[in-house]
Amino acid sequence: MSRLSRSASSGFIPVLILLSVAMSWLASGCTSDSNSERPMPVDSVYSEGTPYTTDVPYVATPQKVVEKMLAMAEVTEDDVVYDLGSGDGRMIITAAQQHGARGVGIEIVPELVEQSRSYARLAGVADRVDFYRANLFDTDLSEATVLSIYLLPDVIEKLLPKIRREMDPGDRIVSHNYGDKLWTPDRSERVGPDHVIHLWVIRDSTSIPIPSDSTNLDRVQDAGTMK
Repeated sequence: MSRLSRSASSGFIPVLILLSVAMSWLASGCTSDSNSERPMPVDSVYSEGTPYTTDVPYVATPQKVVEKMLAMAEVTEDDVVYDLGSGDGRMIITAAQQHGARGVGIEIVPELVEQSRSYARLAGVADRVDFYRANLFDTDLSEATVLSIYLLPDVIEKLLPKIRREMDPGDRIVSHNYGDKLWTPDRSERVGPDHVIHLWVIRDSTSIPIPSDSTNLDRVQDAGTMK
């Protein structure tokens, strides 16, 4: 056998070994991932985008903005975080995974509700979160200690009487981009060029404005429930 043929032959065996090891690793990796119960990092859970639209357009909040919103609201394991228009569930899942909070997501699109529940299972927090298909105006907010919203100003304005009636002093409201023109925030912070986060801490119900177009019934109910 020539030196060239010996060299080629000796090099071929390690290549076969490497290929065999790689194939075994890939096979075991796929099996392990599909059956694993371990929590996944929250930023590895979500798909790139979901093409759903409703009367309130679904636009996912970037993960870095989600994390900043929760940090500004000083969420802890003692909190119950509600997200109105929860989309793919990332706000509630992150609150549970990174802060130990309990959470409730309210979403009108059924596919997004199911997607959120799947993501919660992947993230290992399904026992701490719930996702419901519901209208946000029909949702009881009395359990919430932190309310997260990414809603258009006219929707936020319609929610204000409900917030006055159902949330308590010390509860926090954190909003992505909107609401500051309706109600002066306690704090606002910019995240990059396109995102602003607003935070309100409820002192009492009188600190929450009543929209100018609220019905007289809203005003009477608000006056009767001031804390």
